[in-house]
Amino acid sequence: MVQPLSETAFLTVQEVADMLRVSTMTVYRIIKGNELPAVRVGRSFRVAQTDINTYLSQRYTQAG
Repeated sequence: MVQPLSETAFLTVQEVADMLRVSTMTVYRIIKGNELPAVRVGRSFRVAQTDINTYLSQRYTQAG
């Protein structure tokens, strides 16, 4: 079952960058490249926690 957007946890670009251990510019680039969906709130972006999980699971590779 899909969770309503009003109940979805949204993170700031800085929080996403901290979680992924990348710069905020990298997160903006990923958003602008349509690789990570984001919601525009005023002049800033918010990213749903579920979209981050999806993004990571699609790019997960086995090392070695």
